[in-house]
Amino acid sequence: MKLSYTITSNDNYINLKELMKAYFQISDRLLLRLKKADKILVNGQIAFINTLLQENDRVEIYIDFEENNSNIPATKMNLDILYEDDAYLVINKPSGIPVHPSMDHYEDSLSNGVKYYLDLIGLHKKIRPVNRLDKNTSGIVIFAKNEYIQECFVKQMQSHIFVKEYLAICDGIFKQKMGTINASISRKENSIIERCINPDGDIAITHYEVINENRDIENPYSVVICKLETGRTHQIRVHMNYIGHPLLGDTLYGISSPLIHRQALHSYRTSFVHPITKIPVSYTATLPEDLLNIIENS
Repeated sequence: MKLSYTITSNDNYINLKELMKAYFQISDRLLLRLKKADKILVNGQIAFINTLLQENDRVEIYIDFEENNSNIPATKMNLDILYEDDAYLVINKPSGIPVHPSMDHYEDSLSNGVKYYLDLIGLHKKIRPVNRLDKNTSGIVIFAKNEYIQECFVKQMQSHIFVKEYLAICDGIFKQKMGTINASISRKENSIIERCINPDGDIAITHYEVINENRDIENPYSVVICKLETGRTHQIRVHMNYIGHPLLGDTLYGISSPLIHRQALHSYRTSFVHPITKIPVSYTATLPEDLLNIIENS
Protein backbone atom coordinates (compact mmCIF):
# COMPACT_ATOMS: atom_id res chain seq x y z
CA MET A 1 0.00 0.00 0.00
CA LYS A 2 1.19 3.51 -0.80
CA LEU A 3 0.40 6.73 1.07
CA SER A 4 0.90 9.91 -0.93
CA TYR A 5 0.57 13.66 -0.45
CA THR A 6 1.45 16.74 -2.49
CA ILE A 7 2.53 19.85 -0.60
CA THR A 8 0.28 22.87 -1.21
CA SER A 9 0.86 26.60 -0.69
CA ASN A 10 -1.32 26.46 2.45
CA ASP A 11 0.73 23.77 4.18
CA ASN A 12 2.96 24.61 7.12
CA TYR A 13 4.81 21.33 7.46
CA ILE A 14 8.44 22.20 8.15
CA ASN A 15 9.90 18.87 7.16
CA LEU A 16 9.02 15.33 6.16
CA LYS A 17 8.84 14.03 9.72
CA GLU A 18 6.29 16.67 10.70
CA LEU A 19 4.09 15.76 7.73
CA MET A 20 4.25 12.07 8.57
CA LYS A 21 3.41 12.66 12.23
CA ALA A 22 0.77 15.39 11.83
CA TYR A 23 -1.02 14.47 8.60
CA PHE A 24 -0.60 10.70 8.40
CA GLN A 25 -0.32 10.25 12.21
CA ILE A 26 2.34 7.59 11.79
CA SER A 27 3.67 6.19 15.06
CA ASP A 28 7.30 6.51 16.07
CA ARG A 29 7.71 2.75 15.81
CA LEU A 30 6.43 2.59 12.24
CA LEU A 31 8.30 5.76 11.28
CA LEU A 32 11.57 4.17 12.37
CA ARG A 33 10.78 1.02 10.42
CA LEU A 34 9.96 2.99 7.26
CA LYS A 35 13.14 5.04 7.58
CA LYS A 36 15.38 2.01 7.97
CA ALA A 37 13.82 0.30 4.95
CA ASP A 38 14.07 3.38 2.68
CA LYS A 39 10.30 3.40 2.17
CA ILE A 40 9.93 7.21 2.25
CA LEU A 41 10.31 9.17 -1.01
CA VAL A 42 10.06 12.82 -2.01
CA ASN A 43 9.66 13.46 -5.73
CA GLY A 44 10.62 9.87 -6.45
CA GLN A 45 13.85 9.94 -4.43
CA ILE A 46 14.57 8.26 -1.09
CA ALA A 47 14.46 11.01 1.53
CA PHE A 48 15.60 11.62 5.10
CA ILE A 49 12.85 12.44 7.58
CA ASN A 50 14.38 15.89 8.25
CA THR A 51 14.08 16.81 4.54
CA LEU A 52 12.61 20.30 4.13
CA LEU A 53 9.43 20.40 2.09
CA GLN A 54 8.41 22.88 -0.59
CA GLU A 55 5.23 23.56 -2.51
CA ASN A 56 4.39 20.84 -5.08
CA ASP A 57 6.76 18.30 -3.47
CA ARG A 58 5.28 14.82 -3.86
CA VAL A 59 5.64 12.62 -0.79
CA GLU A 60 5.19 8.84 -1.11
CA ILE A 61 5.32 6.31 1.71
CA TYR A 62 5.35 2.60 0.87
CA ILE A 63 3.92 0.29 3.53
CA ASP A 64 4.67 -2.94 1.70
CA PHE A 65 6.76 -4.94 4.16
CA GLU A 66 6.44 -8.69 3.91
CA GLU A 67 5.75 -10.23 7.31
CA ASN A 68 6.01 -13.73 8.72
CA ASN A 69 2.52 -15.01 9.45
CA SER A 70 3.41 -18.70 9.72
CA ASN A 71 2.16 -18.77 13.32
CA ILE A 72 -1.38 -19.12 11.96
CA PRO A 73 -2.18 -22.15 9.75
CA ALA A 74 -4.00 -21.36 6.50
CA THR A 75 -7.41 -23.00 6.18
CA LYS A 76 -9.63 -22.74 3.13
CA MET A 77 -13.13 -21.56 4.01
CA ASN A 78 -15.95 -19.62 2.43
CA LEU A 79 -15.55 -16.01 3.59
CA ASP A 80 -18.52 -13.67 3.28
CA ILE A 81 -16.51 -10.60 2.24
CA LEU A 82 -18.67 -7.47 2.37
CA TYR A 83 -15.91 -5.10 1.22
CA GLU A 84 -12.22 -5.15 0.40
CA ASP A 85 -9.58 -2.65 -0.69
CA ASP A 86 -5.83 -2.19 -0.14
CA ALA A 87 -6.44 -1.12 3.45
CA TYR A 88 -8.82 -3.64 5.01
CA LEU A 89 -11.27 -6.53 4.71
CA VAL A 90 -14.85 -6.43 6.02
CA ILE A 91 -16.23 -9.92 6.72
CA ASN A 92 -19.64 -11.10 7.86
CA LYS A 93 -18.73 -13.83 10.37
CA PRO A 94 -21.20 -16.65 10.97
CA SER A 95 -21.88 -17.81 14.49
CA GLY A 96 -19.97 -20.82 15.77
CA ILE A 97 -16.59 -19.63 14.49
CA PRO A 98 -14.09 -17.87 16.77
CA VAL A 99 -12.15 -14.89 15.44
CA HIS A 100 -8.79 -16.04 16.83
CA PRO A 101 -7.09 -19.44 16.80
CA SER A 102 -6.85 -21.22 20.15
CA MET A 103 -5.94 -24.64 21.50
CA ASP A 104 -9.48 -25.84 20.74
CA HIS A 105 -9.73 -24.01 17.40
CA TYR A 106 -6.18 -24.03 16.10
CA GLU A 107 -7.13 -24.37 12.43
CA ASP A 108 -10.81 -23.44 12.13
CA SER A 109 -11.00 -19.81 13.30
CA LEU A 110 -11.86 -16.85 11.07
CA SER A 111 -8.21 -15.78 11.21
CA ASN A 112 -7.21 -19.12 9.66
CA GLY A 113 -9.56 -18.45 6.76
CA VAL A 114 -8.23 -14.91 6.31
CA LYS A 115 -4.66 -16.26 6.36
CA TYR A 116 -5.56 -18.63 3.49
CA TYR A 117 -7.19 -15.79 1.55
CA LEU A 118 -4.27 -13.37 1.99
CA ASP A 119 -1.84 -16.09 0.87
CA LEU A 120 -4.06 -16.66 -2.17
CA ILE A 121 -3.84 -13.00 -3.23
CA GLY A 122 -0.12 -12.84 -2.47
CA LEU A 123 -0.31 -10.55 0.56
CA HIS A 124 2.17 -11.79 3.16
CA LYS A 125 1.07 -9.92 6.25
CA LYS A 126 0.29 -10.66 9.87
CA ILE A 127 -3.37 -11.33 10.58
CA ARG A 128 -4.81 -8.20 12.23
CA PRO A 129 -8.47 -8.34 13.32
CA VAL A 130 -9.54 -4.82 14.28
CA ASN A 131 -12.60 -5.81 16.31
CA ARG A 132 -13.49 -9.04 18.06
CA LEU A 133 -16.69 -11.04 18.39
CA ASP A 134 -17.51 -13.96 20.64
CA LYS A 135 -17.54 -17.35 18.95
CA ASN A 136 -21.35 -17.50 18.89
CA THR A 137 -21.91 -13.85 17.97
CA SER A 138 -22.33 -13.26 14.24
CA GLY A 139 -21.62 -10.20 12.13
CA ILE A 140 -18.98 -7.75 11.05
CA VAL A 141 -15.29 -8.35 11.72
CA ILE A 142 -12.71 -6.06 10.09
CA PHE A 143 -9.14 -7.11 9.32
CA ALA A 144 -6.47 -4.45 8.71
CA LYS A 145 -4.08 -5.32 5.90
CA ASN A 146 -1.06 -3.66 7.49
CA GLU A 147 0.16 -2.10 10.71
CA TYR A 148 -0.57 1.48 9.63
CA ILE A 149 -4.25 0.79 9.01
CA GLN A 150 -4.48 -1.04 12.33
CA GLU A 151 -2.99 1.98 14.09
CA CYS A 152 -5.53 4.26 12.38
CA PHE A 153 -8.42 2.12 13.58
CA VAL A 154 -7.10 2.04 17.15
CA LYS A 155 -6.99 5.85 17.17
CA GLN A 156 -10.54 6.03 15.82
CA MET A 157 -11.76 3.65 18.51
CA GLN A 158 -10.11 5.75 21.21
CA SER A 159 -11.80 8.90 19.89
CA HIS A 160 -15.18 7.14 19.33
CA ILE A 161 -15.11 7.67 15.56
CA PHE A 162 -15.24 3.90 15.03
CA VAL A 163 -18.87 3.01 15.82
CA LYS A 164 -20.18 -0.54 16.34
CA GLU A 165 -23.90 -1.30 16.30
CA TYR A 166 -25.45 -4.63 17.23
CA LEU A 167 -28.87 -6.20 16.94
CA ALA A 168 -29.80 -8.12 20.06
CA ILE A 169 -32.93 -10.09 20.89
CA CYS A 170 -33.56 -9.87 24.61
CA ASP A 171 -35.83 -11.67 27.01
CA GLY A 172 -38.93 -9.79 28.14
CA ILE A 173 -40.49 -6.39 27.42
CA PHE A 174 -38.55 -3.22 28.24
CA LYS A 175 -40.30 -0.53 30.29
CA GLN A 176 -37.87 2.06 28.96
CA LYS A 177 -37.69 1.68 25.17
CA MET A 178 -34.52 3.74 24.87
CA GLY A 179 -31.67 4.38 27.27
CA THR A 180 -28.01 4.22 28.23
CA ILE A 181 -26.43 1.63 30.49
CA ASN A 182 -23.35 2.96 32.27
CA ALA A 183 -22.05 0.15 34.45
CA SER A 184 -18.40 -0.83 34.84
CA ILE A 185 -17.36 -4.39 34.01
CA SER A 186 -14.60 -6.65 35.30
CA ARG A 187 -13.67 -10.32 35.11
CA LYS A 188 -15.70 -12.41 37.54
CA GLU A 189 -13.63 -13.76 40.40
CA ASN A 190 -12.35 -17.31 39.83
CA SER A 191 -13.58 -17.32 36.22
CA ILE A 192 -11.52 -17.16 33.03
CA ILE A 193 -14.46 -16.32 30.77
CA GLU A 194 -17.32 -14.74 32.70
CA ARG A 195 -17.59 -10.99 33.32
CA CYS A 196 -19.67 -9.10 35.86
CA ILE A 197 -20.77 -5.62 36.89
CA ASN A 198 -18.19 -4.14 39.24
CA PRO A 199 -17.92 -0.47 40.29
CA ASP A 200 -14.14 -0.89 40.35
CA GLY A 201 -14.04 -2.41 36.84
CA ASP A 202 -13.47 -0.83 33.45
CA ILE A 203 -15.93 1.83 32.30
CA ALA A 204 -18.57 0.31 30.00
CA ILE A 205 -21.32 2.29 28.23
CA THR A 206 -24.04 0.84 26.00
CA HIS A 207 -26.78 2.86 24.28
CA TYR A 208 -29.89 0.88 23.34
CA GLU A 209 -33.22 1.30 21.55
CA VAL A 210 -36.07 -1.20 21.29
CA ILE A 211 -37.26 -1.46 17.67
CA ASN A 212 -39.72 -4.36 17.94
CA GLU A 213 -41.46 -6.54 20.51
CA ASN A 214 -43.20 -9.88 20.82
CA ARG A 215 -45.62 -9.86 23.75
CA ASP A 216 -46.38 -13.59 23.59
CA ILE A 217 -47.16 -14.71 27.13
CA GLU A 218 -44.93 -17.79 26.95
CA ASN A 219 -41.91 -16.22 25.20
CA PRO A 220 -41.98 -12.40 25.37
CA TYR A 221 -38.93 -10.75 23.82
CA SER A 222 -37.65 -7.45 22.47
CA VAL A 223 -35.56 -6.69 19.39
CA VAL A 224 -32.97 -4.11 20.43
CA ILE A 225 -30.33 -2.02 18.66
CA CYS A 226 -27.23 -1.54 20.83
CA LYS A 227 -24.55 1.03 20.10
CA LEU A 228 -21.29 0.61 21.99
CA GLU A 229 -19.43 3.60 23.37
CA THR A 230 -16.85 1.24 24.88
CA GLY A 231 -15.84 -2.26 23.84
CA ARG A 232 -15.51 -4.48 26.89
CA THR A 233 -15.57 -8.25 26.66
CA HIS A 234 -19.20 -9.52 26.72
CA GLN A 235 -20.37 -5.94 27.25
CA ILE A 236 -23.84 -6.20 25.69
CA ARG A 237 -24.46 -9.62 27.22
CA VAL A 238 -23.48 -8.42 30.72
CA HIS A 239 -25.36 -5.12 30.44
CA MET A 240 -28.60 -6.66 29.19
CA ASN A 241 -28.53 -9.23 31.98
CA TYR A 242 -27.81 -6.40 34.45
CA ILE A 243 -31.06 -4.60 33.54
CA GLY A 244 -33.07 -7.81 33.65
CA HIS A 245 -33.25 -8.59 29.94
CA PRO A 246 -30.57 -11.19 29.09
CA LEU A 247 -30.09 -12.16 25.46
CA LEU A 248 -32.17 -15.07 24.24
CA GLY A 249 -30.09 -18.24 24.23
CA ASP A 250 -27.29 -16.76 26.36
CA THR A 251 -26.66 -19.63 28.76
CA LEU A 252 -23.67 -17.88 30.36
CA TYR A 253 -25.59 -14.80 31.54
CA GLY A 254 -29.19 -15.94 31.14
CA ILE A 255 -30.93 -19.19 30.23
CA SER A 256 -31.44 -21.34 27.17
CA SER A 257 -34.26 -20.51 24.74
CA PRO A 258 -36.41 -22.70 22.49
CA LEU A 259 -36.14 -19.96 19.85
CA ILE A 260 -32.38 -20.01 19.29
CA HIS A 261 -29.39 -22.17 20.23
CA ARG A 262 -26.86 -19.38 20.81
CA GLN A 263 -26.86 -15.85 22.22
CA ALA A 264 -29.09 -13.76 19.93
CA LEU A 265 -26.51 -11.12 19.02
CA HIS A 266 -25.34 -9.85 15.64
CA SER A 267 -22.83 -7.11 14.82
CA TYR A 268 -24.88 -5.64 12.02
CA ARG A 269 -23.34 -2.24 11.27
CA THR A 270 -19.90 -0.65 11.62
CA SER A 271 -19.09 2.95 10.71
CA PHE A 272 -15.81 4.89 10.66
CA VAL A 273 -13.69 7.26 8.58
CA HIS A 274 -11.71 5.50 5.86
CA PRO A 275 -8.04 5.71 6.95
CA ILE A 276 -6.84 6.58 3.42
CA THR A 277 -9.64 8.51 1.68
CA LYS A 278 -10.80 10.24 4.93
CA ILE A 279 -14.40 9.69 3.78
CA PRO A 280 -17.01 8.38 6.29
CA VAL A 281 -18.02 4.81 5.44
CA SER A 282 -20.53 2.33 6.84
CA TYR A 283 -20.97 -1.41 6.32
CA THR A 284 -24.03 -3.52 7.10
CA ALA A 285 -24.11 -7.30 7.54
CA THR A 286 -27.21 -9.28 6.59
CA LEU A 287 -28.92 -10.95 9.52
CA PRO A 288 -28.40 -14.72 9.75
CA GLU A 289 -31.35 -17.06 9.32
CA ASP A 290 -31.76 -17.95 13.01
CA LEU A 291 -32.26 -14.28 13.97
CA LEU A 292 -34.45 -13.54 10.95
CA ASN A 293 -36.78 -16.40 11.87
CA ILE A 294 -37.34 -14.89 15.32
CA ILE A 295 -37.83 -11.32 14.06
CA GLU A 296 -40.25 -12.33 11.30
CA ASN A 297 -42.49 -13.94 13.91
CA SER A 298 -42.49 -10.89 16.19
